[in-house]
Amino acid sequence: LQLNHSGRYSCGGWLESKVAPWALSAPVTVTVHRVPPSGVSLSAQPPGGQVALGDHLVLSCTVATGTGSLSFSWHREGSGASLGTGPCLELHHLGDNDSSQYRCRVSDGDSVAESDPLNVTVL
Repeated sequence: LQLNHSGRYSCGGWLESKVAPWALSAPVTVTVHRVPPSGVSLSAQPPGGQVALGDHLVLSCTVATGTGSLSFSWHREGSGASLGTGPCLELHHLGDNDSSQYRCRVSDGDSVAESDPLNVTVL
């Protein structure tokens, strides 16, 4: 279902009656509601968020529930700038200054849900 499927619906059918061969049901109203995003979680590859100096790390953001067009943004603790806007964030050639907590934020345009932080440690 999409939000634009909201409306009034009825059904009709042919009857074996000479008085009223076609019958139409009473209309019903169907309202499709948006489900705000929730249950945002992070995973890392390699698992655990520990990576060797100079290697790369892939963070993935998943949403348990949420409808509509979802947008993603990635954030590192202490920085207000977005690091990326997709469901995955690839970090290449990691250095000592990349060790931090990372979060994913998901928005449907009306509400925002955020993951718990994931600790990334560059060894």
